[in-house]
Amino acid sequence: MRRQDFSFDLPQELIAQDPLKDRASSRLLVLDKETGETSHHVFREIKDYLHPGDCLVINDTKVIPARLIGSKIGTDAKIEILLLKRKEDNVWETLVKPGKKAKPGARISFGEGLLIGEVIDVVEEGNRLVRFTYEGIFEEILDQLGQMPLPPYITHQLEDKNRYQTVYAKHSGSAAAPTAGLHFTPELLREIKDEGVDIASVTLHVGLGTFRPVKVDNILEHHMHSEFYQIEESEAEKINRAKEKGGRIICVGTTSCRTIESAADENGHLRAGSGWTDIFIYPGYKFKILDCLITNFHLPESTLLMLVSALAGREHVLAAYEEAVKERYRFFSFGDAMFIK
Repeated sequence: MRRQDFSFDLPQELIAQDPLKDRASSRLLVLDKETGETSHHVFREIKDYLHPGDCLVINDTKVIPARLIGSKIGTDAKIEILLLKRKEDNVWETLVKPGKKAKPGARISFGEGLLIGEVIDVVEEGNRLVRFTYEGIFEEILDQLGQMPLPPYITHQLEDKNRYQTVYAKHSGSAAAPTAGLHFTPELLREIKDEGVDIASVTLHVGLGTFRPVKVDNILEHHMHSEFYQIEESEAEKINRAKEKGGRIICVGTTSCRTIESAADENGHLRAGSGWTDIFIYPGYKFKILDCLITNFHLPESTLLMLVSALAGREHVLAAYEEAVKERYRFFSFGDAMFIK
């Protein structure tokens, strides 16, 4: 399978730059994975497609304001750091720009010395390990100094930090939002629950590896970054119970999907626990537990588009994307949604 098999033409102006005022007013393209048939809706109509006994799986990770802009102590050179992964208490794996100014031993000041970072090592792909020193609580300082790490294709400034969080974000640790969840409002979730649909929360801290472009022609040679996940016993029980009783498991986003597929055994039974996953789902993959997926529209040639193609078939997905372009759907993180049933 070649990377180019997952290419499509996307006009630049269809990349959504700002979130809609009303989360649930995004458009929703419904795709039947068996027939390839599509229909067009508003996102809040998703509840018409969920049935009593189904289980909706959400990722309750919280995005941290992981983008820090500081200056190198000694030269005052501007340095930007993106926090990727906490390695131990005050040591983070980071992406540093410009890298050449961040050799081991370099010290960077943020917020006029409120936070100091020292580069202690260079690891894979040129990422830096940075040890932070500060007084007080790291999360509070980060909240004060950090910016939301919006993807590079979003060039507008985000006015409200919360619009890059789901309404159910709970456990801090992501460098990017699980964007399919951005369409839900507390009212919509309540209505879904009232209809007899169970809602299970899992946690997967989204790393930027998810968005790393596939650079190799043969997609099987692509290396996925690992991401930390956690599934509580009570939530695994909800999912297993729904499955046993014939309900559908409907994941909100590719991150929830990858979490439960990583933690399921061959019989489709979900195990509670935590760990790291680097699962790469592409056409030919047999889903162990997921039945349906709510997802946004993804980048051409991305691992996320390959995952969606594994569920609904590459031809069906690319035809649906072509239709979405024709109908002027909004693409990527702040864009519209798709329900694969």
